[in-house]
Amino acid sequence: MENWYVYIAKAKTQRFYIGISNEPENRIIEHNLGRGSRFAINQGPLQLVYISSPFVNKSEARKREIQVKKRSRVKKLKLIKGEWI
Repeated sequence: MENWYVYIAKAKTQRFYIGISNEPENRIIEHNLGRGSRFAINQGPLQLVYISSPFVNKSEARKREIQVKKRSRVKKLKLIKGEWI
């Protein structure tokens, strides 16, 4: 069984990209090589700034990703700093 993670990456424009992956570090490399999202291609390079605790499956990670994406920038910054769960 593989674990899934929610990750936050910061672009050179200071905007955040939120995604899920079973290998977040490798996913950032893919983004930065132009094999990621359109956001990453247009806003990159990306720097990994947050990785969640592991989720037991992709579905649970996706649910959390959606929650995080809906939050304000202030709450995303608190999550990165470990001040928001």
